Amino acid sequence: MEKTAKREMIGFEGKVLLDTLRRLHRRSATENILRLVLKTHPADLAWVFRSLTPAERKFIFEIIAGTELVAEFFSELDDSILLELVADLTPVYLAEVVGKMAPDDAADLLEAIPDELAAAVQTCMKGDDRDEVEELLKYDPSTAGGIMSPDFMYLDEELTVEEAIRRVQKRSEDKEMVFYLYITYGDGQLAGVLSLRELLLHPAHRQLKNIMNASVISVTTDTSQSEVAHMVSQYNLLAVPVVDASYKLVGIVTVDDVIDVIREEATEDFLQMAGAGKDNEILLKPLHQKIMLRAPWLFASWIGGVAAMFIINSFGKELQQVLALASFMPIIAGMGGNIATQSSTIIVRGMATGRVSMAQFAQIVGREGVVGVVLGLLFGTLLGLAASFQYSSPAYLGAVVGISVCAVMIMAASLGTAVPILLKRFQVDAAIATGPFITTSIDVLGITLYFSVAKYLLHL
Repeated sequence: MEKTAKREMIGFEGKVLLDTLRRLHRRSATENILRLVLKTHPADLAWVFRSLTPAERKFIFEIIAGTELVAEFFSELDDSILLELVADLTPVYLAEVVGKMAPDDAADLLEAIPDELAAAVQTCMKGDDRDEVEELLKYDPSTAGGIMSPDFMYLDEELTVEEAIRRVQKRSEDKEMVFYLYITYGDGQLAGVLSLRELLLHPAHRQLKNIMNASVISVTTDTSQSEVAHMVSQYNLLAVPVVDASYKLVGIVTVDDVIDVIREEATEDFLQMAGAGKDNEILLKPLHQKIMLRAPWLFASWIGGVAAMFIINSFGKELQQVLALASFMPIIAGMGGNIATQSSTIIVRGMATGRVSMAQFAQIVGREGVVGVVLGLLFGTLLGLAASFQYSSPAYLGAVVGISVCAVMIMAASLGTAVPILLKRFQVDAAIATGPFITTSIDVLGITLYFSVAKYLLHL
């Protein structure tokens, strides 16, 4: 895909662009909008479209649709806005636009639009373009096959350096990346890799098989996109080759696609940890869909709250005898919930980056347990002293509060560490553990522990 050299806007400049487009739209200044659009990076236009009204989007898009920017603009759009814009477009027009897109971007677009429209678009596409896109659509969108580009530079291992240079000069214009030259043998099987710099430094007569690096890092078409992202990050690669079951080279995943994967999965994890589902485009959803996405997670919190209420009621007699106990319930639950969330977040991130595994379970839980002990002793002592100064009766109230805070923080740190690892072990998304599940569990267990300690030490 041809890349534009326009500079991307962020921050204040993006706000100025948004305000300018809105002002020009109010004046119906079509010519001025066209000139502004042609000077603007498609990524900035896509960013601006998130803040425009449907009417503004429709008017401005009609102008963009008549330019050469439309293909790259589609590649940058959020799916929800893309669906809104393509609703009024014909399959013939969309086929023309898709034909100008990189095959992987074209496949993403066809995955995003309704199946009937996608089928009609494919029917209208040129044969070669359709074959390339259909090949990519066979793969799961969340795998290496689903995000790879089939436009890559490969050379036969029998070529000499001189022949390879001529081949690169002739064929590299429409390729996704030529920093890495992939060397093949036989029926396109991957044999090695060679950087463009290394190619230029060797004598013209030398064959590629004698200068290539045979220890090439590759992935298969069914490798998950998160694993691909981890490999690219781990080995500082600009691209990673994708092979099929017979080790035939079928595509490459470039670092720009990996960045999109990392951003997408990080967003999902943060949304799940906050108990807001995992839809990356939740901000752009209609109100009723936002409510439906978040309600189940809040229902889990509601259940935990109801359970805590029944536990508090079961200790009603003790609470009536020492009303001061109620004063420390929020801070005990809060401290436990906070340290559990901290531990869970650290572990989930560690698993995402490959630094935490099931083999380290005992070591990691033990280490976080020690952190809970140290912090629990510190804050338990401080709160216990505060309770003793504030309430002179009963005599052991400070000890009850201090011991409870310490015990709850140790338990919460250990639980917040163990649960994500165990969920991962049973093939459950670990990010879920840092949402309402952890916080409500700590609330219930913390309140139970607090009143149990109070009942025992205060002889209630």
